[in-house]
Amino acid sequence: MTDIVVPTLGESVTEATVGQWLKSAGDAVKKDEVLVELETDKVSVEVSASEDGVLSEIVAKAGDTVGIGAVLGRLNASGGAAKAAPAKEAAKPAAAPAAAPAAAPAAGGATTDVKVPVMGESVAEGTIANFSKKVGDAVKKDETIAEIETDKVALEVPAPADGVLVEWLVKEGDAVTPGSVIARIGGAGAAPAKAAAEPKAEAPKATQPAATGDRPVSPSVRRISTEAGVNPAEIPGTGRDGRATKADALAYVNQPKASTSTMSESASRPPRETGPREERVRMTRLRQTIARRLKEAQDSAAMLTTFNDVDMSAIMDLRKKYQEAFVARHGIKLGFMSFFVKAVGEALKEIPAVNAEIDGQDIIYKNYYDISVAVGTDKGLVTPVLRGVDEMSLADIEKGIAELGKKARDGALTIGDLQGGTFTISNGGIYGSLMSTPILNPPQSGVLGMHRIEDRPIVRNGQIVIKPMMYLALSYDHRIVDGKEAVTFLVRVKEALEDPERLLLEV
Repeated sequence: MTDIVVPTLGESVTEATVGQWLKSAGDAVKKDEVLVELETDKVSVEVSASEDGVLSEIVAKAGDTVGIGAVLGRLNASGGAAKAAPAKEAAKPAAAPAAAPAAAPAAGGATTDVKVPVMGESVAEGTIANFSKKVGDAVKKDETIAEIETDKVALEVPAPADGVLVEWLVKEGDAVTPGSVIARIGGAGAAPAKAAAEPKAEAPKATQPAATGDRPVSPSVRRISTEAGVNPAEIPGTGRDGRATKADALAYVNQPKASTSTMSESASRPPRETGPREERVRMTRLRQTIARRLKEAQDSAAMLTTFNDVDMSAIMDLRKKYQEAFVARHGIKLGFMSFFVKAVGEALKEIPAVNAEIDGQDIIYKNYYDISVAVGTDKGLVTPVLRGVDEMSLADIEKGIAELGKKARDGALTIGDLQGGTFTISNGGIYGSLMSTPILNPPQSGVLGMHRIEDRPIVRNGQIVIKPMMYLALSYDHRIVDGKEAVTFLVRVKEALEDPERLLLEV
């Protein structure tokens, strides 16, 4: 007898609601076949059979709230008799059972399952981006055989053992969850499974949301719909067969009306035909998340941008004067970004609203300074976090930024690298931008936009002089940051950059 238990649902997620049983007590099931769906505040999670057998008992009913490790039901192994089997049949001498087919039929031997690794805090689903190996290829332990894209980063799936890849259980584009089996590796003499050549039963895909309509509605979705006064049939569903999950319901009822209307219209609009010189490419999960979060930022925050400019002469002279000594001492070049990070850190201490966030009816003020630094990659913009900048030297900041930039370009950023920033700096100047209005990185209330440095005529002491100038832009959430605070913040950044000794003396 094997217990079917609630799997780990992601860090910070401690309970789920039983959505729907796809099997009944007494049904025969196959290994990896989905038995029941669980719903959390974030995603719908499928629980699969760990082995062939019979579902002998359902312990947790649809609508029950269950914690991690709770028993959902019980499974009898293949040797156990089905619940509905007559007693006479069970009493008869059993014929010698046929040997169970091995996953790799040619060379026999045990196979090793390749499972989806843990994807990080609050990430419970990813998409198979590509395969690095084909069925029949030899693989080495820890060699990358596939890449999975999540909402935040790309993850590599390593081979758990030496051998031959005998079977892929998923296809590119399929949605997968941590712990699910995506492939099998056999011993050195193993041959590909015949089933590998046949189309697999499709795993649930991250499809475009479809209206729930007359599809089954789970208890949690019905409860949320009733409390919010909405029709559950109108909730776009991303679960199996287009069913709405608990997360879909929460997102629907919490979304601004205009945004909901736009989403519904976009989801219902059929894809247009492409022309002979056009190419349709599905958005990656990272790009979808970027698009969603940017739209959410516009819909939920009262965004406003204020501008100023800064004379970069003092910093440029300082870098020129001390660059060689700085490199010799610290092994890294002194760039502009470390000055901006230090200037922002000091300004945030004076104007705490720019370092805060709104949580419901409350404001959370953060007495730490973790700066998200926007980095462009070939897969989209990411914002890894430099932590505790108020306690870092210029050299520490330069090294931290270089390390995060390298990890971003190599696709090696972890979830921890991307979470928890209190303010964002974006440098469009490296691409030649003269001026822009940066968009907020929720739930942060401020983002500073840097731009290119160019010589411009300005007036100093009644004389027109040429100075290397940069436009600065601060976008902020006007719900929490007043105009006076925003302007003061930007002025403090300007003052620190034009007189960098202030940063070193902390005055």
